[in-house]
Amino acid sequence: PNIFDNMLEMMEKYANNLEALVDERTDQLIQEKKKTEALLYEMLPPYVAEQLKRGRKVQAESFDCVTIYFSDIVGFTEMSAESTPMQVVHLLNDLYTRFDAIIENFDVYKVETVGDAYMVVSGLPVRNGTTHTREIARMSLALLQEVDTFTIAHRPDHKLKLRIGMHTGPCVAGVVGLKMPRYCLFGDTVNTASRMESNGQPLKIHVSPCTQKLLAEHYPSFVLELRGEVDMKGKGRMYTYWLLGENDSGA
Repeated sequence: PNIFDNMLEMMEKYANNLEALVDERTDQLIQEKKKTEALLYEMLPPYVAEQLKRGRKVQAESFDCVTIYFSDIVGFTEMSAESTPMQVVHLLNDLYTRFDAIIENFDVYKVETVGDAYMVVSGLPVRNGTTHTREIARMSLALLQEVDTFTIAHRPDHKLKLRIGMHTGPCVAGVVGLKMPRYCLFGDTVNTASRMESNGQPLKIHVSPCTQKLLAEHYPSFVLELRGEVDMKGKGRMYTYWLLGENDSGA
């Protein structure tokens, strides 16, 4: 073969190699894009993530009525002081992995976990009428049941005590941040839900009068008991309730 043929052959090989490299890089790019999208869907509600994926700006939005859940572990600070940091990480990971699996069965969105605190909402970003109260109530009962059978790996004789609070009302929700975007809730409803939790009792579900009213009106299968008048910091005095369970007639 002459020089021209050799050059043609070399150019053909180079083109083939380049094509293979482009295909490989394209596959890598597609895989990375999928990973990024999966991460976005983990960090934000699916509806919000979908809007961002399409390049749309997600505006902060007002919601007239949602139900917010807060819980934390009673005595967590003391338990942490008596455990190694690795044991604490394993405990929270074990517990919240189970919680995450349970809440998949309900129309709710986990807003965040901060240390031992767990925050969930229903009724946003996709509105669901009044079912947000039912969803959070059922979810709370399911989580409490899970805690009842939960064993702390490094302290099997120690009973985990969860304290739960829930409240219903209006709030504003929106995406905050660009590098690590977070879907955040704002408004007095968030504060009141948090107060319901902190003023609650171990292994009990503390319900605000707003939530109780909606449950009684729309979902009478839930069993609630009047706790009495409670003085709440920044909220004054209010009559609150305990959620005890749900009768079989619940739809």
